[in-house]
Parts: sequence; structure tokens; C-alpha cells
Amino acid sequence: MRKAILKLRDGKEFTGISFGADISLEAGEAVFNTGIPGYQEILTDPSYNGQIVTLTSPMIGNYGADVQDNESNGIKAAALIVKKLYRGPVMAGRMTLDDFMRKYGVPGLEDVDTRALTLHLRNHGSQNAVLFYPEDRKEAEEKLLSFPLITERDLIDGVSVKEAVVNPELGSGFWKAPEHPDLHFAVVDYGIKRSIISSLYKENIKVTLLPNTAAIDDVLKIRPDALFLSNGPGDPALLKDAVRLASDAIGKLPVEGICLGHQIITIALGGRTVKMKFGHHGSNHPVCDMLTGRTFVTAQNHGFMSDPDSLPAGTEIWFRNANDNSIEGIFNEKLNTRSVQFHPEAAPGPMEASAIFKIFKESV
Repeated sequence: MRKAILKLRDGKEFTGISFGADISLEAGEAVFNTGIPGYQEILTDPSYNGQIVTLTSPMIGNYGADVQDNESNGIKAAALIVKKLYRGPVMAGRMTLDDFMRKYGVPGLEDVDTRALTLHLRNHGSQNAVLFYPEDRKEAEEKLLSFPLITERDLIDGVSVKEAVVNPELGSGFWKAPEHPDLHFAVVDYGIKRSIISSLYKENIKVTLLPNTAAIDDVLKIRPDALFLSNGPGDPALLKDAVRLASDAIGKLPVEGICLGHQIITIALGGRTVKMKFGHHGSNHPVCDMLTGRTFVTAQNHGFMSDPDSLPAGTEIWFRNANDNSIEGIFNEKLNTRSVQFHPEAAPGPMEASAIFKIFKESV
């Protein structure tokens, strides 16, 4: 337990006590998440690759961690910032959050005024930050000045499979692949969460997981019923190959997506994406279905959104965020293409959003 510092790109500093793995000048985009439970799913979600995550809930870690609950093969966030780390006993068969962070070599910072940090990021926007020990200040400040923005970083390569995988094994905490599937989806992995694959299995859908380098020929040769584009980290505008794949597939296959996949589809249809000031990160975001008028609570994690003024003719807004009216889903009936910005697989208590997978299946 050593004193450590989080310094933001605009010069603001927050001090705390280190936990987890040893700090080694970790840098990344600082964001905040307003969820109460779910810290393990947040840490292991590949969409957080390259980000330093602040949790607004005041105490974190009281139910420990279990590797069976991981959304990927390990922690993908660059670091974790909390107000108070629970250091007491956890249930048998589970490890403490401190040990979990050490296991995957990721540092954390506790005893931070996370309320002040969150308000600062809301007022000034998500931005690069660096985590360091006081004696490493000079090197840390140099790294912070030179560290690329999230809009300049390719964060996909380290979180995608390298070759096709049919019905990937997910572990005991998730659904198993169907023995007699109704449909077959080609799923492009830009950093997919295991619970998304599990949700497709639950709908009796066979999954062929393809690497982020997949092109239209790689998709068509496996003869899927639909193309599904996964969630993932970073700026969709950098993913030229992904947009080309979606453009080539639209009109040939039903095309669907979640989160980053939604943003890729937006661009492929002729729209644009824009960076948000501080994004949506949490499990309490209300979303309105523009077709039915119903509103329900969703889990979200994104720093980019579809530009509503850029959507081409024929592409309709499916969902809007009830807080800020931003686009949370689109569809093009003629092209059999639809996508959502939120995470329907990550039911934050209410389960209404999980019906999106049934809609995806029925549309195919």
C-alpha cells in the first residue's frame, strides 16, 4: 500500500493508495461508470481496453471475484479507481478484488475522492490520464503529454480472436452452444463479451466467431444466416476495414450489431459518428423505444454515438436515450439491418432489454 497519483491531461490531480498490481506508469482515457455492482464484468469487458475506469459507487469489492464471471480472458481496463476498497473476507471459492487485480497484472487506486473526479470529468470531458508513484512524476508527465488520444489508438487488435472459432466455449457461468440451432450467425469479434455469445446461444443460434480482419469473402464462405458485429473499444471512424465489411454485407445478408457494431453499421449506411463529452458508462441508463413508446433501463458503455443529422434516407431511429435524447438504436427495414448502442445482454436487474436478441433472431 503506497501513495500514488492520478493526473489528468488538463493538469488536475487526485491522490490515493495503490492496490492490485504494482503501478508502472499506466496511461489511458479516464472515464467513470455509475453502476453499483458489476465491477468484475466492467474490468473484463474488452470495450474498456485502454481506459482508466472510475467507479462512482463508494465501496467496491465486497463480493470478491470469480474467474467464471469474466467477460473475456482477463482484465482489459488499464486501471481501476475507487473510493473505498473492501478488504474483508469473501465467499468460499472466490478471491478478493485486490487479489483479482494482482492475478491479471492491473493496478488500482483507492481512497480517491471519486465524487470530485466524476464531476470534473462531467464538466471537462473524458481525457487521457496517467497513474504513477510520486517518485516517478517526471516520467509520468512526459508520458501523459505524448500519449495518443483515444481517437488515435487502434485498440481492437489485442482483444479479437486471430482465427475463426465455431461455437466458442464460454465457461460454466454462461449458456452452452445449441446442439440443434435454428440459425447460424457470423459474429465478427471486435472485443466481444462472453455474455453476448451466451445470449445468442440462448436464442438457439450457432456462432462462428471471426477475427476483426474478416472480409466479406470470409463471411460468405461459411454461409451464415446473418452477420453480427460485436462491441469493442475505441473510435469506430478508425476501423476502415470493419466499415468496408459492413458495407459489403448490407444488402447481401441481414446485418446486426451492438455498441461498436452499431457505430460501424451507422457509418456503413452512410452516417457519421461523433465523440461524446463523457459518454455513457453504467447500468442505469433509460432508453425509449421509438416504435412502441416504452422506456426501460439499460447497461451502457460507449464514448461515441451516431450523429442524428447524418442518418441517410431509409434508416430510422429505433431507440433514444431518455436522458440526453442521443441515438441508442437504428434500423433499415428494406436492407434488413438493425443495431443498438446499449448492451441488451447486460441486464442490470430489469430484463426487458434482453428481448433485443429475440428481435434480432426474428428479423433474420
